[in-house]
Amino acid sequence: MSDAFNLLRSKEIIAILDGDTKYGDYEFEDCTTVKIAMPYLSGSDLCDLSTLFGLPVTYSWNGGALSRWKYLDNLLEYCIKNNKCSSLLAYMFSLTQFSKVLNGHGETEIKEAHQTIVSNIIEQINGLLFFGGNELVIIGQNFVIHPITGNKIEIIAPKIKTIDREYIKSISSRAMRDIEQNDFDSAITKSRTLLEETFCYVIEKKNETPSDSGDISKLFKQVKTLYNMHTDTNTDRRINTLLSGLNSIVSAVAEMRNKDSDAHGVGAARIPIKEHHARLFVNSSMAMADFILSVQQNNS
Repeated sequence: MSDAFNLLRSKEIIAILDGDTKYGDYEFEDCTTVKIAMPYLSGSDLCDLSTLFGLPVTYSWNGGALSRWKYLDNLLEYCIKNNKCSSLLAYMFSLTQFSKVLNGHGETEIKEAHQTIVSNIIEQINGLLFFGGNELVIIGQNFVIHPITGNKIEIIAPKIKTIDREYIKSISSRAMRDIEQNDFDSAITKSRTLLEETFCYVIEKKNETPSDSGDISKLFKQVKTLYNMHTDTNTDRRINTLLSGLNSIVSAVAEMRNKDSDAHGVGAARIPIKEHHARLFVNSSMAMADFILSVQQNNS
């Protein structure tokens, strides 16, 4: 359904994709900041990008150049007609394209910053697509626009090349810092995102595509199937009891994100959460992510 990508050709969305529109600042641990925005693409940059994807364009420095908006619109039109739009978006959102703005920080910090910035940008694009009943999602390495199921936006996290224990500790530390600042909603969101990213990572390690449902419970079910994590009579009863509790952790984190996190507006079902409960969610998610990573490593 490549024609759906025509929805990205609105001036508002093009202004996001070419780096004109910004959504505040992302702060690193050393207190330096970068804008939450796509890398700024000059007219010359856009011509180079067009040429790279098979639409040769030469930028005119002596007048006669098109507007930046028009360069990108022409490129989108070309890529849609030639079934290259997913590849174009994958290139534009890739970590490499953010190298100039994220340079100078540690590997884990760069990956986390890239993940956060990209997720925010896609959420803003989906806000513009929402009233038309569509959403932009990333499934593995492919970008897709499809109808929203049940009028609920679920953004599938972009693929992260590597999930390791340093990354898990970094996300958990940030979530704990949120709790110390009484931002329990953000802490819960990070907990859920950590589990979703870890599940997607280990699924992709089996050369499988994560479920595109946005349902974390379905992702966990896929992990259990791929890694034979079902309880059996050959496993110590106490281990089986512990493993069965993992289902409860996943269900609780998913449910809390729906009702109590910052991913949705305040509604009648929203319940206040206390600090010690937020800490329990963060610690449970960290332990769960670490365990799933260990399972993947022991099966590689």
